[in-house]
Amino acid sequence: MIAALTTMTVAGIMSGTSADGIDVAFTRITPDTADPQSPHLELLAHAGFPFPPALRRAVLAAMNAEAIATAELARLNWRLGQAYAEALTVALQRHPCQLDLIGCHGQTIYHQATPVRYLGREATCTWQIGEMAMLALQSGVPVVSNFRPADMVVGGQGAPLVPLLDYVLFRHPTRGRVLQNLGGIGNLTALPPNAGPLQVVAFDTGPGNMVIDQLMQQLFAKPFDRGGKTGKRGTVLQTVVSTKLREAFFQARPPKTAGREQFGGEYTARFLDACSKAGGTPEDAIASATALTAQSIALAYSNFLLNNMRHAPVDFIVSGGGARNQTLMQMLRQHLEPLGCEVQASDDLGLPAEAKEAAAFALLAYETWHRRPGNIPSATGAVRPAILGEITYV
Repeated sequence: MIAALTTMTVAGIMSGTSADGIDVAFTRITPDTADPQSPHLELLAHAGFPFPPALRRAVLAAMNAEAIATAELARLNWRLGQAYAEALTVALQRHPCQLDLIGCHGQTIYHQATPVRYLGREATCTWQIGEMAMLALQSGVPVVSNFRPADMVVGGQGAPLVPLLDYVLFRHPTRGRVLQNLGGIGNLTALPPNAGPLQVVAFDTGPGNMVIDQLMQQLFAKPFDRGGKTGKRGTVLQTVVSTKLREAFFQARPPKTAGREQFGGEYTARFLDACSKAGGTPEDAIASATALTAQSIALAYSNFLLNNMRHAPVDFIVSGGGARNQTLMQMLRQHLEPLGCEVQASDDLGLPAEAKEAAAFALLAYETWHRRPGNIPSATGAVRPAILGEITYV
């Protein structure tokens, strides 16, 4: 039975693969009587909170770990629950509002979208941690979480899930829209002019900030390349970048997903080794990692989207932390504008770059609460729409 649509104030909470912190977005979601499949979402406020250094180190150590104590995972699950609850409390102090519902993605520590044989069976798997009972108790409202599995059990990759927000907010009757998120991993949603749900295409493009951030930490003892200043001082080692772009992930057709399993520490070590063998400086390695992100996005657009988008003007709208990297944005313009794209930040359309993914999980929680599907099968590869998530009550 589908619940009657109502107007709700919903908080979205997101911590991504960069593990740099928690984003909170407060939204008001209102049903559209003319188009029930497309509710209106208004961003009321947003706030960001960095992880304490020790917590960030623990999260990064748990991601894709070959071995880790179950006690460590259990403690980390509860510690993240505390962090989400604390972030929400401070955000509400800054931006008071009466919440009806929360959508929290949790912290991904492992995501395997391709079946692997394990104990006699082929299986995919995913795991997002953070104890939601703490968040429900602290807030006094229900929490929707664990969004990915319901898509995966019907054949999807469990990601990307942001395309529902992209479709609701950004589709346009005469212009093509590509929504590129640059968190730790880069992912995009493509909306041809006047797109319906079946025309939506979405997939991960490869590393967003992940390789850049890891190299900055290793080479410069800094968490990220603020404003792209370090990358700007370097020279792109194009031979290294071109070689990497011939690897299987970048050539594979969508739907496809990626994470720290593909572009984490081991990949970054190989990338740095290739830069060193090419005679590059530390600054050159950062410039080349930045170019890898930009060129992988342009390659994805050229290979998989251009034919469907070439007959209309295309807005290429960038969100996530990478939108603040001016060197990366300049490289994106350099490679995408010749393909007919106008590159801009999502801020220009009224949605701050850091708030977008959190707002997406507010919308997904709203859909789950009303027993409506939140995945877009053409984006995830699922065989059918699915109601996503699990609800933790107060």
